Amino acid sequence: MSALVLSGVSKSFGGLRAVGGVSFEVPEKSIFGLIGPNGAGKTTVFNLITGVYKHDAGSIRFGDHDLLPLQPAQIAAVGIGRTFQNIRLFGQLTVLENLLVACELQKKAHLGSALFRTRAHYDDDAAMHTQARQLLDVFEMSEMRDEASTSLSYGNQRRLEIARAMMLRPKLLLLDEPAAGMNYGEAEGLKKQIRWLRDTFALSVVLVEHNMQVVMGVCETIHVLDHGETIAHGAPEAVRADRKVIAAYLGEEEPEAGPGAA
Repeated sequence: MSALVLSGVSKSFGGLRAVGGVSFEVPEKSIFGLIGPNGAGKTTVFNLITGVYKHDAGSIRFGDHDLLPLQPAQIAAVGIGRTFQNIRLFGQLTVLENLLVACELQKKAHLGSALFRTRAHYDDDAAMHTQARQLLDVFEMSEMRDEASTSLSYGNQRRLEIARAMMLRPKLLLLDEPAAGMNYGEAEGLKKQIRWLRDTFALSVVLVEHNMQVVMGVCETIHVLDHGETIAHGAPEAVRADRKVIAAYLGEEEPEAGPGAA
């Protein structure tokens, strides 16, 4: 059982409440959207899930694990991987090397094996290179493996970040605006890749995204935040028509019910 469950999660920075009483559940093997206007608290929620911040109230559980006492590396070890809103690649490393830096949690050999170059070390190294090359094949980036990551197009840098997160073999993948900077065709390709990753690796995906083409086209359930609080939750069709969601995105006051309103 590896569902992600947030119950009444709140976080404040000084006197500013960034997230207030947020609750939702991401079932196993689902594609879940977390959306809202700028400043709604979406990335803060991601940072709470991954241990970058610690929540002030409520609980966050992943399967049998309470995430509050865990450090970010421990949270990654229980099966949660993520990408970032701002691309965070190692510019001095090649595409392949950027994937290999994410392998530490997968290695079976200990430090002594690396120091003395034992068989276990070489077996680990071969396995990690094989996994990295397979992921580059999946993301159609094999021909770029020896290029510097900074030489890639913006869209390919985004795809490389997703591939690097997949090197952790996550059960839950958090994608923070993966379609940013992509054109229509690249965004359509991203939707197919997200579905393929979910189906092939039997994982759950939580997507923070402003591109509604992607959100409405790939998410099965959507949770909407505004000013750190939940304003809507449900299927894409219901969320798209929700008055509070429309008002939040368009910056309009929610219409008041008149005397003859039902």
